[in-house]
Amino acid sequence: MAGNLIKFLVIILVVVPAAAYADTQKEIMHLLDFVAKTACKYERNGTIYDGAEAQIHIKKKYHYFMDKIESAEDFIKYSATESTMSGKKYKILCADMPVQNSADWLLDELKKFRQSRVG
Repeated sequence: MAGNLIKFLVIILVVVPAAAYADTQKEIMHLLDFVAKTACKYERNGTIYDGAEAQIHIKKKYHYFMDKIESAEDFIKYSATESTMSGKKYKILCADMPVQNSADWLLDELKKFRQSRVG
């Protein structure tokens, strides 16, 4: 009986967090790929960048804040929402939609990605 309980606890304490971490990494990698491939432009501190340039910057911030990031939402919050220096929100400029904050744009994509994995 005690052996089964120990096995169960090992699964709960090791396997479940590892699976959650793997899912979070898939979501973050998807968002980075989404940014890199977008036709939209990223405005950061008044300068316009294409998706590939924006992805490079976001990756740098991701690595800097990695110890604070436990979810894809944390990734967006710390790496892709606003300038750490100026506090200005990053904006997304797409030809077919109004200007929006990058956080909203990425949270919307994250929601779509999660729904595509469920259904």
